Amino acid sequence: MAQGEFVHAPRKIAFPPSIDVQTRLLILGSLPGDASIKQGEYYAHRGNAFWQLIGDVLEEDLRGQPYAMRLKRLRAHGVGLWDVIESAERPGSLDSNIRGAELRDLGLFVERLPALRAIGFNGKTAALHGRRQLGERPGLALVDLPSSSGAYASLSREAKRQAWGALRDHLG
Repeated sequence: MAQGEFVHAPRKIAFPPSIDVQTRLLILGSLPGDASIKQGEYYAHRGNAFWQLIGDVLEEDLRGQPYAMRLKRLRAHGVGLWDVIESAERPGSLDSNIRGAELRDLGLFVERLPALRAIGFNGKTAALHGRRQLGERPGLALVDLPSSSGAYASLSREAKRQAWGALRDHLG
């Protein structure tokens, strides 16, 4: 197979949203990776810094808690999770390998969240698809975040932590 040639892969399906009517901040990823799909949990790969980064934002240790408690604590802080892609073909977990993406209807979705004030895009792929769908929305801040993925190594964990700290402004 030639370099850059796409290997046909099974279609991967994203998770349902983790939200409630009090969600003020929605963090959108692209599509769960293989470890997350296998475990049925958002950001399950041990090299993904998501739970540490969002825990730093919330000033709460989420990494050591069971998954169900992590989601409960996010909701208690008004934070929801979802992905911009409903399904796609992707060998492995890299966003650069996503093909045939079926996008979610984000415009309709955010209209159903009355308390929503901000959306944080976890990585470039989420920001690209999310911003394209949402456009400018008065009263809704759109925040591009460096990917929490361990595969995105061009920024240090500390630089990611500082960038993610911008989310604190949207929690109150």
